[in-house]
Amino acid sequence: VKSRLYLSGVLSHCVLLLSRAPRMPRGNWGAAATLAQLTSSCCVGVDPGRHSQAFHRLFLPSLMDGILSLASQLIRRAEGLSLFRKVMDSPPSLLIGHFIDGERSLSVHYEQIQMSEDVTVSLVCVQMWLQSCTASQRSLTSVSAGLDSLLDKDWRGRGFDPEVDQLIALIQSDTRRFPQVSLSRVRAACLIQAAWKSYQTRRRVKSLNRAVSTLQRRYRSRQQQQKEEQRWEEELKYQVCVRRQQARRKFHQKQRQLLQLLPPDQVQPYLQDCERRAAVVIQSFWRGFRERQRYNNNNNTLRHTHARQQAARTLQRAVHTLVFLLQQRSIRRAAMVPPTTSFWIGQNGLTDSRRAELKRQVEEHVSQHPSSRVSRQECERLHEEVQLLLLSELQRGGRQRREEQRVEALLAHTHTQLELLRDAPPLSVVTTTDADSFLSPSGPVAVRARDSHHAALQASRLPWWRTLKETAGGVDMFSPAHLQEREVTTTPGRKES
Repeated sequence: VKSRLYLSGVLSHCVLLLSRAPRMPRGNWGAAATLAQLTSSCCVGVDPGRHSQAFHRLFLPSLMDGILSLASQLIRRAEGLSLFRKVMDSPPSLLIGHFIDGERSLSVHYEQIQMSEDVTVSLVCVQMWLQSCTASQRSLTSVSAGLDSLLDKDWRGRGFDPEVDQLIALIQSDTRRFPQVSLSRVRAACLIQAAWKSYQTRRRVKSLNRAVSTLQRRYRSRQQQQKEEQRWEEELKYQVCVRRQQARRKFHQKQRQLLQLLPPDQVQPYLQDCERRAAVVIQSFWRGFRERQRYNNNNNTLRHTHARQQAARTLQRAVHTLVFLLQQRSIRRAAMVPPTTSFWIGQNGLTDSRRAELKRQVEEHVSQHPSSRVSRQECERLHEEVQLLLLSELQRGGRQRREEQRVEALLAHTHTQLELLRDAPPLSVVTTTDADSFLSPSGPVAVRARDSHHAALQASRLPWWRTLKETAGGVDMFSPAHLQEREVTTTPGRKES
């Protein structure tokens, strides 16, 4: 009977009436709800026969759209909530009896129903899906991925938490009930991937043969091209040699013809002139070759000479810097040490009147404070002892200074020898002059002699009392006889006494 209703067009006429539900007159909402319930119940179990594709793709989605349109109109009226429940009982039967695509079944009207803030409307929607999922034996894993978390997040706290919990439990139980479905899908995906990879491998292997043949062809063409280039180069060289020989042959033939035209007495001078010019050319080439060879041989010597000159300039610069630093150090030390004036030496710039006054003060002090040893012999003996102690101290200081100078000279000589050894030429090209430069200490000796000469000149310009602290040429400047002679010659009135 249901199939006859569909085939006769009665159900299509009912769907057309439901689609015009917004334009129905007032008071016909109950009849429209009853018509939607009857139409959906008649569609359950229909055998459309050869019209199955049109039934599922066109008729059922249009019926679902009409039912949802009627439901969206009913929720806008306060007296339509009971009719809304009655209308919303129809979609679960359609979803259970037939497979309807979700994108076709859920139209804009269903979105308007979901946007309603009425608790009763939300509860009816949840119950509708709960009934559909409970009665349906199909797996929900493909259409409900993430639905349980979405329900738990957005639909709690609206007054129908038990129904939400029931729907979440149903979705999760369905997911656990059908693990073999996902496993079979994984196996199918693995088989598809393996087949695709094997196809790609076979295709790659087939292309390898073409790649190898292409490489071989290019290699052969490259070899052939290289052979052609070599052959052309050899042919060019051969052509150059042939042209040179032809030119030489033509030159000799022309020269022979010219010789035949010359008188007999001019042939010999002409040949001698040619020989002389050839000899000059040969000699010029030979001299150029010999000079180049000599320059290459002397290049190593020139390089070592330049290195020695550079080392000498560097050493001189270092010595000048060291001398300057030593002079500055001695000047600073002299400025830091207070000047000491000996008791028998007057101050710098001492005049005769000042000297007489000092002598008078000394005599007064001696007369006021007589010594316990009044004898002259005792005074002279004490004076000699003091002079000997002072002389020994100054000699010790002189020896220390000479030792320091000797150590500095040895260090300078060692550094010079190290620089020469570092820049020394190899043993294969060493000469006698290079060997003598390591054996002769003429450089350090000359520097030491120049320094000694300058020191002697400076010492000769100093006053006599400044030389008391130094020893010149091994002569003892602080012996008792030398000191007495200095005192006799410089002290006024000493000779008369």
